[in-house]
Amino acid sequence: MDQQHLRRQHPPAFKAKVALAAIKEEKTVAELASQFSVHPTQIKQWRDILEKDGPTLFQTRQTDKEKDGESLVANLYEEIGKLKVQSEWLKKVGHQRLGEYHPTT
Repeated sequence: MDQQHLRRQHPPAFKAKVALAAIKEEKTVAELASQFSVHPTQIKQWRDILEKDGPTLFQTRQTDKEKDGESLVANLYEEIGKLKVQSEWLKKVGHQRLGEYHPTT
């Protein structure tokens, strides 16, 4: 296969840059195609993706942070439970050795 028929793969940062330029509408799609050496149809597709999915980019980060926070809280409650059990066991063992065990509620 010769060089003209190979598909080029563009990194996400490049796609975002081209899509943002298309959204700004400071240049025509044809001018952007020439500037970035990308087919006009490809620029329109990237622009449409950014317009459609752009608002959710920041929501996803917040949702991930919320999930991390919930996971942290669950882990901390689990650790608190373990520490309570250990504390009660130590109280029991200590009082049994002294002969004065009185379980707490």
